[in-house]
Amino acid sequence: MNCVGILTAGGDSPGLNAALRAIGKTVARAGYRLIGFRDGFEGIAFDRTMVLDDLTCSGILTVGGTILHTSRHKPNRMPVGNSMVDMTEAIVANYRRHQLECLVCIGGGGTHKSALALQKAGLNIITLPKTIDNDLAGTDNTIGFDSALSVATRALDSLHSTASSHKRIMLVEIMGHKAGWLALGSGLAGGADVILLPEIPYRVEQVAEELLRRSREGKLFSIVPVAEGALSVTDAARLEELSARKEAASGKEEREAVKREIDQFWAETGRTFALARKLEELTALETRVTILGHLQRGGSPSCADRLLATRLGSAAARAILAHQYGIMIAADGEHTRQVPIEEVAGVRKVVPLDHPWMRAARNLGVSFGE
Repeated sequence: MNCVGILTAGGDSPGLNAALRAIGKTVARAGYRLIGFRDGFEGIAFDRTMVLDDLTCSGILTVGGTILHTSRHKPNRMPVGNSMVDMTEAIVANYRRHQLECLVCIGGGGTHKSALALQKAGLNIITLPKTIDNDLAGTDNTIGFDSALSVATRALDSLHSTASSHKRIMLVEIMGHKAGWLALGSGLAGGADVILLPEIPYRVEQVAEELLRRSREGKLFSIVPVAEGALSVTDAARLEELSARKEAASGKEEREAVKREIDQFWAETGRTFALARKLEELTALETRVTILGHLQRGGSPSCADRLLATRLGSAAARAILAHQYGIMIAADGEHTRQVPIEEVAGVRKVVPLDHPWMRAARNLGVSFGE
């Protein structure tokens, strides 16, 4: 039988099982065998397999997470004992041993970088865009985004009652990595009057003034979605300075040192809590923080994600049957299109300042803390 491999890598997202089901059922009808590799790229490196047949794929459409499990380990840096080892050769060897026609990798930005590396190592690769952050280039939407957006919006809805009862400012930290799609979408859907995004550095004083204006108008509470990558003007300037130093570094050692500083900058926690303390100081209004965290990844996929994952999965299966490789299957309106993986890997899709959602927000008078 013709044989295809598949894995899910990076963070989990609702809709992954729907994609596995669509690919598995479609290729099975053409007489193909689908081998799933468990735990992301670890699965093909260490040969952890399960067959995805019609029985295995039955009943998983509505299930969150991924039946293949996942990990964030990359092919060129994988834990073996107490060391991090480049397992690319092992992955290539297992690919050949199973006589795979291609390997389907479902994931986000990191997964696409790894997929491109494996493609350069000689493997036939097809990818599907999956991330709740919706920050993957080349596709209108990513698997998991709509489900996470729904969770974040429901959270904002739920916080209205406690915020109004206590006359509080509620800061809601929302995932999204370094892109503001989730915060912007849920903020608009949840009726927020202030939304803080990574794409627009904010001034704390301006945010405070907007909240005080609402208070003076008799609006006794405010809910503020804060993207996890949102930065104040001061922090954004610091990051820009570090990035400039990295670009100007004269050697590898110096670049690596600055890179570690940048990683440390992003690893710093508590920015939203610090913002809450400052706003409380400036406004004299009681301020609280809610961090949604991994709640946004969980639960059954939304109808939109089930449909998206099914459409992308079936299109990926058609590409497999047509022997079309080196591509990501992208969402293009209600259609799909094939995008070369090299055009996607390493490219982040952030919110354009002229995006229709941004225009709608500005028309409504939403403040971004500028």
